[in-house]
Amino acid sequence: MHFSPRFEWAGMVFDISTMIMMVITALIVFFLVFGLTRNMTTGVPKGKQNFMEWVIDFVRGIAGNFMDAKTAKKFVAFGLTLFLYIFISNQLGVLLNFNVSYHEVSPGFMEMLTKSGTPEAALQKEELIKEELSSGHGVTVAWWKSPTAAPSVTFALALMVLIYAHYLGIKKSPKKYFKHYVEPHPLILILHLMEEFIIKPLTLPLRLFGNIFAGEVLISVLLSAGVLVATLPLMAWLGYSLFVGSIQAFIFTTLTMVYISQKVNEDH
Repeated sequence: MHFSPRFEWAGMVFDISTMIMMVITALIVFFLVFGLTRNMTTGVPKGKQNFMEWVIDFVRGIAGNFMDAKTAKKFVAFGLTLFLYIFISNQLGVLLNFNVSYHEVSPGFMEMLTKSGTPEAALQKEELIKEELSSGHGVTVAWWKSPTAAPSVTFALALMVLIYAHYLGIKKSPKKYFKHYVEPHPLILILHLMEEFIIKPLTLPLRLFGNIFAGEVLISVLLSAGVLVATLPLMAWLGYSLFVGSIQAFIFTTLTMVYISQKVNEDH
């Protein structure tokens, strides 16, 4: 079992490892885009410029599937940032699954590892850590992992996307936006409210989190099995996880453009 150091602030518990990985992901995206767009020319693109333009065209194509070209152009930068951030987040825990085993834990570090939302959960974690230490295996702390393997990150991304989509709908036409919540039959209204404020906020982040978290868990299990036993299965699963991480970034970006199009298209 893996643990993460945490701290509490304003009644909320923050995962230090996840916060570090979020910053690292953002820096990788920034320097990647900065490096690929340096010294761009207006002529025939070559090398890194050609690759960057391909990625931009890819995201533009996703948006263009659900909006007209003029409208889609407005959301290419947003979609590109979202796609790259999720794509790199998904791959970090696959390419380098870095955990540290501690055979001794100080009282302060123990408090960080057991920090939870309730005293009962903290006590349960403390008992598990003591069992791991007494067994001689040590307690494993996950310092390097995919940020999207944490539900708090995927739910925050989904919440940002959905709030932005609703904001765009209200900004475009408040009358048309609220018309969907006033005119329908009560049953249709209930279904519409469930879709907008329950189904979408749950399915969008859970799909991403579930796939990435499950992939990292299996990688950790295979790594603990030993090189001779797990080499071939691990290589196969790493390749599959890279594929799944790419697909999940594509799906999240696609659904984002779908939700935005539902609010900004003329026929909405």
